[in-house]
This record gives sequence, C-alpha cells and structure tokens, in this order.
Amino acid sequence: MISSEKCEIIQKTSVVRLLKDKVAGSVMFIFTMISVLLLILIGVGLIFKSMPILEEKSLWELLCTSKWKPMRGDFGFLPFIMGTLWVTGIAIVWTLPVSLFTAIFLTENSRSWVKKVVFPALDILAGLPSVVYGVWGILVIVPWISDRLAPHFVEYSTGYSTLTAGIVLGIMILPLLISLFVELFSSVPQEYREASLSLGATRWQTTKYVLLKKTFPGIIASITLAISRAMGETIAVLMVCGNIVQLPASLFDGCYPLPALIANNYGEMLSLPLYESALMLAALILFVVVFVFNIGSRLLLRKIEQSLI
Repeated sequence: MISSEKCEIIQKTSVVRLLKDKVAGSVMFIFTMISVLLLILIGVGLIFKSMPILEEKSLWELLCTSKWKPMRGDFGFLPFIMGTLWVTGIAIVWTLPVSLFTAIFLTENSRSWVKKVVFPALDILAGLPSVVYGVWGILVIVPWISDRLAPHFVEYSTGYSTLTAGIVLGIMILPLLISLFVELFSSVPQEYREASLSLGATRWQTTKYVLLKKTFPGIIASITLAISRAMGETIAVLMVCGNIVQLPASLFDGCYPLPALIANNYGEMLSLPLYESALMLAALILFVVVFVFNIGSRLLLRKIEQSLI
C-alpha cells in the first residue's frame, strides 16, 4: 500500500511536470510567432518605404522598363531583375551537378581519409567571408575570362561579366549544397542499399533507383535553399558583375543584380527621397521573389512527397 504522503508527493510532482510542459510549450509558441512576426514586419516596412515611388509610377512601368536615370525620375528595374536571374541561374546550373556527384562520391564510394580531408575543406569554404570570394574572382576568374575564354566567343570582354558572377556565386554556394546532399544521403538506411545490391543491382543502379529516389524531395528542398541564398548574395557578386545597367545579351556582358544595386547606391540616395523609395522597392522585389519562390517550391515538394507515397 502506498502511504498518503507518497501519494501527495507523486501528485505534486505530476502537477509540476505538467506545469513545466505547458510553460515550455507556450515559450516555444511565442518564439515561433516572433519569427513569423519578424517576417511580416520586414514585408510591411518595405511596402511602407516603397509607397512614394509606387504613388509616382505604376508597378508595371517600374518592373518592365529598362531606363534607370534616378536624377530624371526614371526607375526601370528590369535590368536588375534579369541580372539577378541570370547570375543565380548560371550558379545553380553548374553547381548542382558538381555538388550532387560530389556528395554521392563522398557517401557511397570514398574512403574514410578522403572524408577527413574534404569535410574540413568544405567547412573552411563555407566560413570564408564573401569579400574573399570577390577578391579571388577579380584576381583569377576575371583575367581568365577576359584573356582566355571570351576571345573565343566575343570580340572583347573586360571579364567583369554575368558569367564571372555566376562562377563566383556558384563556388560560394557549393559547400552548402554538398553538405546538404551529404546529410540527405547519409540519412538513407544502409539496409536499403544492401537489399538493392543483393538483388543484383549495380552500385550506380542502387544510387539512381534507391538513394536519389528516396531523397528526391530533400534534394528539391536543398536546391530551393541554395537559390534563396544565391539571390541575396551581395558583396562578391557586386565586385565581379560589372555593375552595368543593361539587359545581358550574352554570358560575357556585364550585369547589375538587385542586391548589388542596393549595396552600391544606398549611401547616395539621402538627397533624393524618391531614390530611397526606389531602392526600398528593389529590396521589396527581392523579398517577394524569394518568398514566392519558397512557397512555390514547398507546394511542389508536397506534391512530390504525395506522389512517392
């Protein structure tokens, strides 16, 4: 028989545990709401700061024209939007296969000493400041494109181009993609691989039909994260893209992405309120593009997961 004193102690302990559980749940809910509120406040703040130029110009005119003459009141964002898409697209196109096959090699075929060398190197690359990548791009990639690559395709190029920015940006997001893919592939149980191999499948067939198929939703999510990171990168891209307000006609033309526009001109807009509003609109456009892209990718990811069930 349990004494009455022990019953009281058990009851008090249960009450304390339930109280702690409720407090912990409330605290986590509050922090979650703060995160969502911050996102809303950022969006509202950018909209409020962008209102002066939206009252002067139509949104269609701002997004679909190419003339950028702030002193004359002309604010066409199309070159900056296209520059952002070009640079991000180039970075993802060459980085995705490299990172995917590197992650497959590291998780499926490499020896342990290779991992001990590669993983610290990836950590160092991921931790380097973006200005270091920009300086490296100026010293290495710009001369290579200007002197070696561009003469085979165009008459002249300074090397400060869309292609240069895409290469530098791709190198910046390469460690992120490799790390994400390695985590994904490592999460697949070893029993799946052994079952596939025991049925007579080759290593590549196991990788293709077991590993990649099992992790496909996670691959899509990783690519989305990398694109979001790439779209907002500023300093390194600003240093090598050329900062020319034009619609790029080739990979060797200069460009001017939205983050570079904001970073390059924010100190010059103090005497022109409409200029400040235009730069805030540029930030709002970037915010909306990343937000819509993430929402769309999550909807696509949900459909993919449902189809794989």
